Amino acid sequence: MSSANGENPKILQNFIDGQYVDPVKASSVKYIPVTTPHTGKIIAQCPVSTAEDVDKAVEVAKKAFKAWSSRTVKDRVQALIRFHNLLYTHIEELAELIILEHGKNKSEAIASISKGAETVEYAISLPQLIQGKILEVSRGVSCQDARVPLGVVASIVPFNFPIMVPFWTLPIAIATGNTLILKPSEKVPLTMNRVVALLKEAGIPDGVVNIVNGTVDAVNAICDHPEIKAVTFVGTSHVANLVTERCQKLGKRVLALGGAKNHLIASPDCNIETTSTDVVNSFSGCAGQRCMAASVLLTIGSQQALLDRICDKASNLKPGSKPGEVGPVIDKLSLDKINSYIAESERAGAKILVDGRHWTSEKTEGFWIGPTVILHTNKNDKALHDEIFGPVLSIYESSSKEEAIEIENGNPYGNAACIYTTTGATADWFISRFNAGMCGVNIGVPVPREPFSFGGINRSKFGNFMDITGDGGVEFFTWRRKVTTRWGTGDLDLKLKM
Repeated sequence: MSSANGENPKILQNFIDGQYVDPVKASSVKYIPVTTPHTGKIIAQCPVSTAEDVDKAVEVAKKAFKAWSSRTVKDRVQALIRFHNLLYTHIEELAELIILEHGKNKSEAIASISKGAETVEYAISLPQLIQGKILEVSRGVSCQDARVPLGVVASIVPFNFPIMVPFWTLPIAIATGNTLILKPSEKVPLTMNRVVALLKEAGIPDGVVNIVNGTVDAVNAICDHPEIKAVTFVGTSHVANLVTERCQKLGKRVLALGGAKNHLIASPDCNIETTSTDVVNSFSGCAGQRCMAASVLLTIGSQQALLDRICDKASNLKPGSKPGEVGPVIDKLSLDKINSYIAESERAGAKILVDGRHWTSEKTEGFWIGPTVILHTNKNDKALHDEIFGPVLSIYESSSKEEAIEIENGNPYGNAACIYTTTGATADWFISRFNAGMCGVNIGVPVPREPFSFGGINRSKFGNFMDITGDGGVEFFTWRRKVTTRWGTGDLDLKLKM
């Protein structure tokens, strides 16, 4: 493990054909410093791989695909069963890596590993889920189908969940018989760099899972490579759209998840105590660096008691890595962006109810900003519309439930939305009108759990319109072979007579 104090930073390699290897152009390769957001110190050097490195990984993955895909699904998941055990054997080690390179607190790091393990569990159950159907459709004629892996596939993943998001795709992709090339975020490459060694230890054959580190050149090479049959991406909507267009021009299957601006709506009959706790956990958890985080709270009418409890709970949160504390944001670029939205809101006349900017000055190292609550009076304030990706909650008092749903429906994203109420009729009214793929009732982070699939709509999801986990993931990583069969009985009758 790299040291947190920046001494002797680890020089990372790619992982190809079951081995850690230097990039093809090792003598001229560039490296990007990986910093810990706790202090800003360098903890590793990440190689900037080129198209040649992607070519090498594809060649290996294509070769491995023939043997791997010929195994039965029951055989393939045996290695995932062993890997699942290894995840929990090494959960403390992996959590420390996540804390080091990303900044999550300890409970968040553990939870993200456990959530990734749930997708592994789902993949382990695929022998019971993906068996084909067969039916005699007319006398003497039967139809059946079977799922067929695509070949070499690739996943391009973001920084905000170093292990969970890669595991939205990796277990399902390989359990269904594909081989995978993973491009981790250059900001958090350490965790998956360790995980692939555990996959090898579990018995995943060499070449089935490969890592190519890098930035835009590696992404473009993955999108353009003719032997990569499908690409998944998670990141900003702007880049998700670019990746989708690039892949679709080549007729390539692509699923790209983009940004979010999630709205929580508080009905006047909501439970103030549980709602305030849930809202604060939603917008400040993981320092707001998750696509399911609350970013806008719409109250129906003035609800001062609710606002007071939210502000009280948010202002009492502390910086740090222990459970219940709020970690740093990923880097200075992110910190500056968050600060700029707060300052702009203030200049526009919004009221800063809780100001977390003092964390930045109180912490002499790293990228820290405390939970911040902003009360807006102008519906056009940028903080109400742009994805900030930090521990910032914008509040707007809507005059009615109709205005609240109009605001939620008017945002270009469609990731998540939640209604807080103690009345079933109110919940039903909002759920039937939300313009979001993942909806919650009294749950501020309404993440579907396996076997249900994760995915938004509108500018939160681009490409082939499946979801990324669960049955949507199975659908994305396979195609259906349909077979219609008719056997005549004449020859059999003749043989029986003989």
